[in-house]
Amino acid sequence: MAHITQNWTVSKPVVRSRRGVVATQNRVAGEAGAQILASGGNAVDAAVATGFALAACEPWNSGMGGIGYMLIAMAGSDRVQVVDFSPVSPRSLDPADFPLIGGETRELFTWPAVLEDRNVHGPMSIAVPGHVDGMGLALETFGTKSWREVLSPAIQLAERGMAVDWYLTLKVATSARELSRYPSTSTVWLPDGFPPVTPAGAAMERLMLTGLADTMKHLAKAGRRDFYEGRIARDIVADLKALGGIIDAEDLARYRARVVDPTAIAYRDHALALAPRLTAGPSMARTLGGLAAHRFSGKAPDAAAFVAYARELQAAFDERLRTMGDDPDPSEPTCTTHFNVVDRDGNMVAVTQTLLSVFGSRVVLPSTGMLMNNGIFWFDPRPGLPNSLGPNKRPLTNMCPVIARQDGKTRFAVGGSGGRKIFPAVLQLTSMLIDHGMSLEEAWHTARIDASGGETVGIDPRLSAAVRAALAREFTLNETELVVYPTNFACPSAVMRDWATGENCGIADVMSPWSGAVSEDMV
Repeated sequence: MAHITQNWTVSKPVVRSRRGVVATQNRVAGEAGAQILASGGNAVDAAVATGFALAACEPWNSGMGGIGYMLIAMAGSDRVQVVDFSPVSPRSLDPADFPLIGGETRELFTWPAVLEDRNVHGPMSIAVPGHVDGMGLALETFGTKSWREVLSPAIQLAERGMAVDWYLTLKVATSARELSRYPSTSTVWLPDGFPPVTPAGAAMERLMLTGLADTMKHLAKAGRRDFYEGRIARDIVADLKALGGIIDAEDLARYRARVVDPTAIAYRDHALALAPRLTAGPSMARTLGGLAAHRFSGKAPDAAAFVAYARELQAAFDERLRTMGDDPDPSEPTCTTHFNVVDRDGNMVAVTQTLLSVFGSRVVLPSTGMLMNNGIFWFDPRPGLPNSLGPNKRPLTNMCPVIARQDGKTRFAVGGSGGRKIFPAVLQLTSMLIDHGMSLEEAWHTARIDASGGETVGIDPRLSAAVRAALAREFTLNETELVVYPTNFACPSAVMRDWATGENCGIADVMSPWSGAVSEDMV
């Protein structure tokens, strides 16, 4: 029998405003973006500020050592553009340095096991990070504020340190074994050898991310390319060399984020822009193509709708795993984060950024205080496959930010975190909004399934008996509760604009303790 223990009802409010709104997994970071909006910045300015703020207040999920994708829809434009700051493997990476030893990895992806888990954690697991260049490129191309202005809130957060509440303690405690592997990491995250805890009744303690504020201050003065060609680049290379990593100065200097076109698809009366290429965007486009033949009805998905979701998702994942090489384990935690911004003029941004695993490579670089990604783990360590490990190569990822337009105007931006669970969640929420005309509040408080490949379909026990019975006739079901830990379902967020009234609204994941939407008139 499934271990079902939850006995509560949880909800999150929708934030409404005629001014800008930021919806993110970490409300503190969202406030940083809202401050930029309140000072006159546009949605891209706010997104860049939020992206850097997350490095200071949710660092196990993303940050300057990470990667991602940003979808941008500027009001008055008839197109959506994508800033691609995805990872690239080092030029000197040799697949022979990652020999298979039999068995499978126990973390995140069911890849064949590699010697010493070199592709999972440690300096060999780090791919060239694109976050800083991507954020800088987005700001230069679409923003209005200066680099220093948008980094200022993140610097202030880094100088202040992280509040040691129960959720921070939980996140560190569940990763403590891995964090203890590397001295520069355990010094920060395991003071005195244990996860940080604020004693009951005591004033809130703060965890200082040593060196991070100074790195951000220097970056604000020197510009984004310093990360790749200046002092910060030299510090990164020196630290990695001392730790046994292989990223060198040329790897960093050659890195360039890029502005590309999205994967585009028409669905009902909407034009959807999805993340392109090596993301879940193409798989979502395939699934929407299949759903287009289904006639949805009612104010919420019924049993037939959930069966259609499951069928199309399973087919898409079968194709994805066969042709694209991605084979992660959906039961494992991931560390991605997603946020969305809409400003007073209707400019809209959807950003997914990540370190891949929780705490990424588990390596904090001592000279900069940055927690680095483990992007090499995205590659299949088996040779001869589309996603096989190799030098100077971009891997397949699970990110799935989406922007939807209707009648030539941007209507909503949506995305989520949660590895393979992201795409199924984003698909269902998109259908709820378009096919059933649900509000953000209704959609985000509706139970979902998780059909992300494999032999089973995960179902939320809150689903009706009729839905569960219909699914059980075709699929093997696995009841998984919507709980704080582990994250059995994706963590989505969205913003939406009503062009008739000029009202913006936003909502964040219902179960994430730190998630929230914030408007610029709230800061």
